[in-house]
Amino acid sequence: MTWKQNLPRTVLITGASAGIGEACARKFAAAGCKLILTGRRRERLEALAQELPTSCLVLCFDIRNEEDTLRELSDLPAGFAEVDVLVNNAGLALGLDRIPAGNPSHWQQMIDTNISGMIYATRAVLPGMVQRGRGHLIQLGSVAGTYPYPGGAVYAGTKAFVHQHALGMRSDLIGTPIRVTSIEPGAVETEFALVRFEGDKSRADAVYHGFRPLNGADIAESIFWAATAPAHVNINVLEIMPVAQAFGGFAFDRR
Repeated sequence: MTWKQNLPRTVLITGASAGIGEACARKFAAAGCKLILTGRRRERLEALAQELPTSCLVLCFDIRNEEDTLRELSDLPAGFAEVDVLVNNAGLALGLDRIPAGNPSHWQQMIDTNISGMIYATRAVLPGMVQRGRGHLIQLGSVAGTYPYPGGAVYAGTKAFVHQHALGMRSDLIGTPIRVTSIEPGAVETEFALVRFEGDKSRADAVYHGFRPLNGADIAESIFWAATAPAHVNINVLEIMPVAQAFGGFAFDRR
């Protein structure tokens, strides 16, 4: 059986200026969807919008700010107001120190972006989806939410929240046609590691040395697939790793 694409008309992508967000913009634009592109780097967003073969609305704000996020996304202009798909992509990791030596400001920024920002964006657009009787929330999680690793406790915790939040919303939205999907990638070579190590390119490059990681387009392809499935089909959780990556076993202190 071949699925007939259920193509959305308007797609909102947070964190669209680079990486997976940018790749999603290119994928949905190629299919003819109108786009709302959000992020903090206006020049990048506007340059991307000019490249894309579709109508784009650029909104520049910090998703960690609840007031700004709700204002920008709750009062969209005509032609963009009816969001069919929200790709909650904005997120980051900072540092790789273990908890005793960790930086609390890094922890707070990850929590504010990966959890609070996602909730604010969802709250802004979900009521309209329910009212119109159509919509799809796509959350960007991570395999770290299932398989934590040393130095990633807070980041992994935020992504475990994304996973459970998506499942919880599915429960809350039962009886409506609104779909919810948690996309959970493994190693994806984007600006992720560069941000994590605060611009240290050699350290960021070392993360992907010696194996072939995923790229933003790989994840965008999976997001597009989930978003264009028939309206009665919900992809609850999709975990994606490169072939070269696998989860490890338990650690033991054998002193």
